[in-house]
Amino acid sequence: MKNSNSSRRKFLKLGLFAGATALIGSGGKVLSAVSGAGAAAKGTDEKVKLLSPDGSLVEVDKSHCSACAVSGKEARQGIPNKKMVMVVDLSRCRNARKCLEGCQSMHHLPPKIEWIKFFLMRDSKDTSPYWFPKPCFHCNNPPCVKVCPVGATFKRTDGIVLIDNDRCIGCKFCMAACPYSSRVFNWGEPEQEALPKDKKYSPETSWPQKKGTVGKCDFCPDMVRQGKLPSCVTSCPNGVYFYGDKNEDAVTNGTETIRFSELVQQKAAYRYMEELGTEPSVYYLPPVNRLFDYKVGLQDLKPEEIRLYKEEAGITD
Repeated sequence: MKNSNSSRRKFLKLGLFAGATALIGSGGKVLSAVSGAGAAAKGTDEKVKLLSPDGSLVEVDKSHCSACAVSGKEARQGIPNKKMVMVVDLSRCRNARKCLEGCQSMHHLPPKIEWIKFFLMRDSKDTSPYWFPKPCFHCNNPPCVKVCPVGATFKRTDGIVLIDNDRCIGCKFCMAACPYSSRVFNWGEPEQEALPKDKKYSPETSWPQKKGTVGKCDFCPDMVRQGKLPSCVTSCPNGVYFYGDKNEDAVTNGTETIRFSELVQQKAAYRYMEELGTEPSVYYLPPVNRLFDYKVGLQDLKPEEIRLYKEEAGITD
């Protein structure tokens, strides 16, 4: 499949994230609401109010609104006929951390809360180090789900694993069960803006976080429903992350759209610690023909951070 500079058009052409597009308001009037296939969405009796660009409120049918929060039941079921996957190209990563900044901005997280971890890896003393970003792997066989006593952590039909902070009791069983250490515990009251009074909490947004609960990378299902890519994908300046629907056999980094099957087969992709039987939904492409020397990712770090990174990778120079 050829690459395309028009990622949005190709994204929709391939059928990824087909669904209702966001409404465009002008002068208090709704201009259009169309499905991904171009047909008008069927109406319901349930109405919602939206703020139009000129500041006036407009009332629209909920079925026409892709930006509206879904019900708790819909959030737990998942997006029908989807199987979300991510492919991380290690040859392109230079520890720019822009993906993390995008994640924090999108989820209203303070700088100290990191849902994407970065490691400096070295496979042997004879090989060169490389950068390894690690989100939640959204396992098909997730240990975290099995140990949660209240059903706060759950796996959906689209493969996404979420946390319902309204149910979470802070027992940390899921953190102990996760072999990838992908979860973060909110010890104090999170430093974030409050949820507007007219908006309901949804596990799909993972916002707002709550004291005494667990947070993690959520694969941005609310963005998927709007036909958009997660902020970690669009924020990365080097196209490290490819995200998409395995059922559609297509993933994109916002610039390149590629068949998922061809990408993982031809590039010899692997899943981290797959021998554990967790069946991650995140695939890694080996760090061959690297775009950057690993030292580029150390340039803006403090001396203590550089020392820790090098110690982890077994670098003595």
